[in-house]
This record gives sequence, C-alpha cells and structure tokens, in this order.
Amino acid sequence: MKIKLIFSILVTLALHSCKNDSESKDIYFGGLIVNPTSKFVVLLKKDVVVDTFYLDSENKFGGKLINAEKGLYVFKHPPENQITYLEPGDSTLVFLNTLEFDESLTFSGNGAEKSNFLNTMYLLNQENNDLILKNYQLSPANFVAKTDSIREARINNLERTHNRKNFSDEFYKLALSTINYEYYDLRERYAYLLRKYSRETINQLPEDFHAYRKDISFNDEELEDYYVYLNLIDDYLRTRSLEYCAENNIKEAGCYELSDYKNIRRRIILVDSLIENERIKNIFVDRLAAQGIIFSKSREEIIAVLDLLKEIDYSGKRNEDFRQMGGIQNALLPGNNVGEMKLLTTNLDTIQLKDISNNPKITYHWSLNAQRHHKWQHKLINELRVKYPEIEFIGINIDRDQVSAWKNSVQNQSYNAEFEYKLPLMRVNEVLLKNYLNKLIFVDGKGKIVRGDVQINSLDHETSILEFLSQN
Repeated sequence: MKIKLIFSILVTLALHSCKNDSESKDIYFGGLIVNPTSKFVVLLKKDVVVDTFYLDSENKFGGKLINAEKGLYVFKHPPENQITYLEPGDSTLVFLNTLEFDESLTFSGNGAEKSNFLNTMYLLNQENNDLILKNYQLSPANFVAKTDSIREARINNLERTHNRKNFSDEFYKLALSTINYEYYDLRERYAYLLRKYSRETINQLPEDFHAYRKDISFNDEELEDYYVYLNLIDDYLRTRSLEYCAENNIKEAGCYELSDYKNIRRRIILVDSLIENERIKNIFVDRLAAQGIIFSKSREEIIAVLDLLKEIDYSGKRNEDFRQMGGIQNALLPGNNVGEMKLLTTNLDTIQLKDISNNPKITYHWSLNAQRHHKWQHKLINELRVKYPEIEFIGINIDRDQVSAWKNSVQNQSYNAEFEYKLPLMRVNEVLLKNYLNKLIFVDGKGKIVRGDVQINSLDHETSILEFLSQN
C-alpha cells in the first residue's frame, strides 16, 4: 500500500473521529490494520478490558471511551500487543501492518505524539538488547560513559519533543521515568553479566555504579503495565540474586544459575519483602514460581516451590495452574522417556519423536502468539544447526488446534518444514505450555530425557550443548 493512500485513509479516519471539542472528557480510539490476524482489537488497563473493537470490512475499527481515565493502556490485536498513552480529549488513531507489527506501528490524531514517543522508546529499547550483549565486555568505565550518553540523548529528545508538543505534566513525568528506568536496566543487566561471566572485573565497577537504586520504586501503580519498568525489576532481582552469592562467599556454580531452585527461591523471597503492590508482586511471583517448576530437577524441588508459595502467603490466582505445571514437569524430568510422544508433521502425518532419527535431539517450543520470540528463536536455532549437525533440533508448536495457521507460519517465515512439528493432542491448558518457550529439552537417540534445565536465552546454552554431545 502506498504512503499517500495510507495517509489519506488516516486523515479520513481522523476527520471522522475528531468531532468532539478539545474539552471533552471522552477519548476516541481507533485505527486501521493491514493484514489483520484476528477480527478485533482489545483495549485494556491494568488487565481489565476497557473495550473491544471489531474490524469492519475495510479493516478499520474505533469507538468512544466515555469518561475514560488517563494513563497507559495496552491494546491487543492477537497475537500481538503494544502500549498507548491516552488522556481525556485525545482522538488517537493506530496504523499497523501485522507483518512488521512494531516497526510499522504509528499513531495519528490529537494526542498521538505521546504514544509515538513511547513506541520510539520501545524500538530503541529493543536495540539495547543487542547493545548489552555486544558491549558487556567493555570496561566498566567505558560502559558507564556509553550508558550516560544514551540517557542524555534520550532526555534531550524528550525535551525537544516536549517543547514542540507541550506534554501534560503527568505524561512528561512518565516519559522521564521511562528513560530513567531504561538507564537503570542497562546497568543492572551489565552488572548481572559481569557477575555471571566475568567476576574478575566486578571490582572495577565505580562505587556509585548502583547509586540509582535508591530512586527505584517497586510499587509504581502508573507503570504496572509498562515493559521497561517490569524489565528493570526483573533484572534487578537477577543481579541481587548473584550479589548474594558474592556476599556470602558461595562459589558453587548453581548459585549463579537463574534456573537453580535456590536462586529462584531467593528472588521470590526478595519480591515478597520488596513489593507491597499486590498486582506487581504477583506478576513476579507468578513468573518466578513458573520458572521454579519448569526448571526443577527433581520431584522434591517441584514440591518445594509449591510449599514456598504457601510460606509467603501467595495471594495470586494461579495455584491450580502451578499444580498442573508440577504434573507436566514431573513427566519431563531427566531419566523419563518421551520417545513415544506423538507429533504432527507439516504433511499432517503422525510420527513419534523417537522415529524422527536415531541422533540425539534437542527440542525447542514455540507459539504463534509470540511472533517476535519465535522469529528470534528460529534464527538462533538455524545457527546452532550449522554448528552442531550431529544433533537434531526439533521445533514443536504448542498452540491448540490452529493447524492451518501453524503451517502458514512455517511457510511464510521460511522455517525448514523438515524440522517442524506440532503437538496434535492437548490434554493440558495451552497457556501453561507457554512457560516452556525458552526451555530446551535434551533427548538421547532412544528418547530418554538427559537435561531439561537449559534456557535458549542464556548466553551459556552452547556449553550445555557441547556437554550433551560429549555424552553421546
């Protein structure tokens, strides 16, 4: 679709929507979606559905939010989602192409500059994922200079935009918090990587490297839905869990493993002591309890995680989920055989895992509902296939039904159909299986599980692969 045509459609939408004067207490939210992946858009605030908009025959949607509350909202066009900032009187229009969801996303209309600013920050923050991996081996002095420079550039951009757009005080405060929390997060991640992979240099960190920690609020209601804020808390917990090892002179490798039960236990207890806001607290307890279960190495560890939830008087709603996950994990513990697990091929034939080949196997798992993740995941797996041709890397899609959508995705993304399979039978809650998207399961030629505690998003996953090869 040409730019001029897109612009004209957006202008038409804007003229249609902006009929109320600027003093309105209502908000108009709408837009246009190219290549839609579902028939609706859902707008949420703090996990509560504010409204559901259905696409018309031209893939447009929209509606008025009466007496709407200002602040961050999450809009979902399954399987993707992103944030927007809305205030009374705004008439915000979304344009996106699902083939490049985040990159194509733009906002127009009254008040759109706030959401555009946050989306730009999101894309820049995504670039930081590569930056931190490429630069964590920089000297602490150079890393400090680099992160200070990034923060200064972000603040200068905010000031320039604020001078042009005259942001409200509330949004300006939130935008500044976004920049600061991104800066804090870069430092937490750097310190974590040093403590994990380069402990000999940790003493080179300036004494005031973590001075910002006194400014972190762990109970900010305005930022409950904001990925930058939640990422910062997550990375803070990780770094603190490794600082504990150093402070207590614990040298065992397990202390420094995020998937180790004792490490996860420390983080859950830290969350319980730091965070009073029940929603934020449960976001992290839920996340860590799930990790504790899926990376358990024994039935005793599974039980220990469930007992810990009782110990901290867990107030969330996922007790039954965790019990079910405990059952799933118990079946995936090392020593169990999964060779007879049935899988569906892209030709819609049924095959058992053990019959794919006699080679050692590593299974990875993906979902259509995590598009960015499975694109990144397959890119990494393709690199591993080249490095380790002795191993069969088996992709398993975990989505319930959606066979046609799965086949289309394999084809559209140019994934190698020879290595792509799907679970044909779902006896457990599909949502629970999504906790396994970063988990690799190492299986020998006969289908016996050798390891199940390796994460694909860990920097040392190749060390585990080499150990696996040496055992086969």
